[in-house]
Amino acid sequence: MLPPDDQLTLCFAHVAYRFAERYAQRGGRLQHFEVRSLDELEARIGEADVLLVSGMWRNHLAAKAPRLQFIQSISAGVDQYDRAVLGSAGIRLASAQGANANAVSEHAMALILAQARLLPQARDNQVRKHWRGMIGDLTQREDELGGKTLLVVGIGRIGGRLARLAKAFGMNVIGLRQDPAKGAEGADEIHGMEALMAQLPRADIVALTCALTPETRGLIGAAALGAMKPGASLVNVARGAVCDEAALVAALASGQLGQAALDVTAEEPLAESSPLWSLPNVLITPHTGGETRAYEGNVLDLLEANLPRLRAGQALVNQVV
Repeated sequence: MLPPDDQLTLCFAHVAYRFAERYAQRGGRLQHFEVRSLDELEARIGEADVLLVSGMWRNHLAAKAPRLQFIQSISAGVDQYDRAVLGSAGIRLASAQGANANAVSEHAMALILAQARLLPQARDNQVRKHWRGMIGDLTQREDELGGKTLLVVGIGRIGGRLARLAKAFGMNVIGLRQDPAKGAEGADEIHGMEALMAQLPRADIVALTCALTPETRGLIGAAALGAMKPGASLVNVARGAVCDEAALVAALASGQLGQAALDVTAEEPLAESSPLWSLPNVLITPHTGGETRAYEGNVLDLLEANLPRLRAGQALVNQVV
């Protein structure tokens, strides 16, 4: 059982997010502290009953946290947590699934629009103070989204909202999910994930919004990229490891894949030596799809919903362990 409120201590662990400030602004009354580095977290995790963390988590920390009973993950993805380790230590875990659904789906739509409207090239021209003239070559012009087909791989909260946004632009949307019986989430049609190879040739744009699992790791490899419509675009706002990066680079360099917009990469930060940086048909954002001014508040809403559930022995919102 969690200790009484007057004895409960929260730890907010993130390199940049301002959880302690936002918690105080909304009248949070529980004792809390904030750490900004792994070293700080290592030193102070023994003081915490409840931890808000994501990328800073390391599984060996569980052995250093005798008081810790609950981790509210700051991220929707929870592949960094060893469930067996947490279970053995009696530590509950809930994800932040849904907290960034609006942000990530809007970011994915922004990436799609940016590439269709050649915004990266426009920004480059602005830096050069170059006014681009009219273009005769149809293949080099800006494009329209109406009538194009978007394949959303992993329709859930993020993918479903992306589907609805795409429909507002007149796109045809195909959705894939593990259990199609859960619904199309705004897509025109829904299929199981096993239909990936059959659906790829139909898509002008493929958007990855799935969780990283053993089944989705390396899902988009050479075979999948080869099955895509020549010149199609790939948008990845899921996890970098969903895509085989070497195969992705090869497909982009050969022209089999027309464009890629990546908010995630296999290793983050992306190494300076990566060829992805210099490929002209790649747009990279540094895993900022989920970042908005509302994000801390969205996660704190989940925390405040889960604390009374923990005390009552009820299932958690987005329960993992």
